[in-house]
Amino acid sequence: MALKFNLMFPMRAVKHYREWIGDGSLGEVAKYSEEAGFEGFSMSEHPYPDREWLANGGHHAFDPFVSLAIAAEATKDIRLITYLMVVGYRSPYLGAKAVTSLDLLSGGRVTLGLGAGYLESEFDALRVDYKGRGKLFDEGIDAMRATWRGEEHDGPAFGVAGHVALPLPLTVGGPPIWIGGNSKAARRRVIEKADGWMPIAQKAEMAAITKTPPLEDIGALGAQVTAQNKLRAEAGKSDIDVSFVPFESGVLRTGGAKEFVAAVAPKLAAYEDAGVTWITIEPTSRTFADFRTDLAVMSDGLVNRPPARA
Repeated sequence: MALKFNLMFPMRAVKHYREWIGDGSLGEVAKYSEEAGFEGFSMSEHPYPDREWLANGGHHAFDPFVSLAIAAEATKDIRLITYLMVVGYRSPYLGAKAVTSLDLLSGGRVTLGLGAGYLESEFDALRVDYKGRGKLFDEGIDAMRATWRGEEHDGPAFGVAGHVALPLPLTVGGPPIWIGGNSKAARRRVIEKADGWMPIAQKAEMAAITKTPPLEDIGALGAQVTAQNKLRAEAGKSDIDVSFVPFESGVLRTGGAKEFVAAVAPKLAAYEDAGVTWITIEPTSRTFADFRTDLAVMSDGLVNRPPARA
């Protein structure tokens, strides 16, 4: 199966969006991405980050469902991906309703990237239990899946009787779920509750911030994907989708789109061999005009390149 490419909206553009977009629109950003050959368009989530985190490399984000709805209206086939939605930030029933609405109204194009979250200050600001986020994450997935089936969920935190949420999503049983993170708990959820995985390329310093294990080379990535698929096979489940931001992504900041393409293109076969099915790219374009230029470079050099193997 050929690699697919997912375009992450440049998170650094959110803070200065009006200056960044100029006379353009978010719908145009999504449309250009689809026309360039990207098969996914994604948004992150940080509703209320703290100033210290922002000053040390953090970023703002649009509401993922509002922004992806605008992207849906401007496109035809591109998948709409949360990269990622933090389950604990909202009631799973509000989350299920937002996901259902986007999935149905977009023609079944949602892929739901989910995470436990790591920014304790944001949990505190939202009055959400940070220490209990893992259990809430697990049960939240179960509650959403039950809601998408038109059933009720019975559980300690979110169990409720006598309720139903209609209409149901267009994707029967709800959209595919990808789990973000490198931790043992994240990998367990991939096996037990999900359809895909979004591991994080990071060195030990960043791992200390995100509170998830480091992942520093393609060999280690491939070993972990193989282990995941083996456990899924033993459970009678199919291989997972794996979406990955390339290890070479730092080149986008230090060089640019051309340098990034030159660094990543020779590695695509290795990523495929490692079990990666989606490559996620977040451009660092400083304006919408630059974005269009960068997108053309990536389209020619990566997204619409000849196959890595004949």
